Amino acid sequence: ILALQLFMMNQKRATIHIENKEIKPIVAISTFSLYDITQHIAEDTIQIVTILPFGIDAHSFEPTPKLMASLEKSKLVIYSGAGLEPWIDGFVFKNDSIDMSTKVKLRELQADEHYHNDHHSSSKFDPHYWLDFENMKISTHIITEALIKISPKNKELYIKNRDKYIAMLDNLDSLYAQDLKSCKQETIITNHNAFSYLANKYNFKVESLSGLSPEAQPSAKQITKLMKDIKENSITTIFFESFVSDRVMKSIASDTKVTVDTLQPLGNITKDEAKAHSTYETVMKENLRKIAKALVCQ
Repeated sequence: ILALQLFMMNQKRATIHIENKEIKPIVAISTFSLYDITQHIAEDTIQIVTILPFGIDAHSFEPTPKLMASLEKSKLVIYSGAGLEPWIDGFVFKNDSIDMSTKVKLRELQADEHYHNDHHSSSKFDPHYWLDFENMKISTHIITEALIKISPKNKELYIKNRDKYIAMLDNLDSLYAQDLKSCKQETIITNHNAFSYLANKYNFKVESLSGLSPEAQPSAKQITKLMKDIKENSITTIFFESFVSDRVMKSIASDTKVTVDTLQPLGNITKDEAKAHSTYETVMKENLRKIAKALVCQ
């Protein structure tokens, strides 16, 4: 009888432990910059589902039915918007969702610019808004408010972490303004133009091989024009992205005797960057170092 009583007491304790074990709310995030904000604000108080796996290009990603099903379990879905995730169209969210592009200040495309994704839909706005630190600050405030709504008991932690993240963004802004203040060159050359938000704010220009569409095939005329620009402007370095073929840019670099390097537009990070625990801050500092070198800044 004593043994039975002890067994029943242990079972009761186990049941209480299971019942008291906290189930973390699930928040699904589509792009790396939004993930970075959420992870820094929330720490380990929520379970983050990364819709876009590390190492996958944001422009061409299409989620599996299993992933779409997991979105229904999320208390909140935060996605980038502005045409970056065409697969989101027509999806009915079971719980709350935030289209961050509706909260930030978007750069409207000029007459000679266009943005098409691999699913043939288009947008009149440049979707790379997270490369503007002011937009990142807006996103940080929005995400903090959403997390407090989901888990009000962690409000103090979220506000403290929000303030730290905003301070980090202010520091990045100061670094870019200082390091790009006085440069001999005024133009960087990339395979596709994801960097206009930075260029507009810090007064440099971007020439690109394929405009805003990273997968667009450049014409012979575009390649010839780019090579002419490199020679006429004494460009020493040209850039491509980690998720885009470097074949054409390496060929151009070889023909024009210049260096080729990567710039990270942060739609996502590579698997190697994830293993190295790269953050928005570390990547943007590395981008600054490369841009300042290419522009021959003092």
